[in-house]
Amino acid sequence: MMVSTKGRYALTVMVDIAKNSNGEYVPLADIARRENLSNKYLESIIAILIKGEMLISLRGKNGGYKLSREPKDYNISKILKLTEGTLAPVNCIIQDGVTCDKAATCSTLPLWTGLDRVIENYLGGITLEDIVIGNRKKMLGDYCDKCSAL
Repeated sequence: MMVSTKGRYALTVMVDIAKNSNGEYVPLADIARRENLSNKYLESIIAILIKGEMLISLRGKNGGYKLSREPKDYNISKILKLTEGTLAPVNCIIQDGVTCDKAATCSTLPLWTGLDRVIENYLGGITLEDIVIGNRKKMLGDYCDKCSAL
């Protein structure tokens, strides 16, 4: 599984808005400036986040974007799936099953299915709030014995 720039930037936008909104709408130009990202590219990502009901938009002088709910109510898996489509580690596995003709005889399918579950459990267990408050212990979890220096 490789998260694209679209997925990474969507998460960056969500974190930026969570950190900077204070209940107000955050202008796109402010997000782009703080994160050093292209306005144009962010527009396409924000459109996906609005369509997926992750953000609310307001046009006009005091317009911009804000979260549609509290940061604790967003899990990272859902944000990334919205932009990536799937987080499956291989093409033959989709979110609701297996799409391979050889599934019944595939000796590696249990490996990929297990990895898919680990990815989902890990990302599904981390919230936007965890990132905003810097909950490193939760983000690193038991997955990284040598990461205490991070």
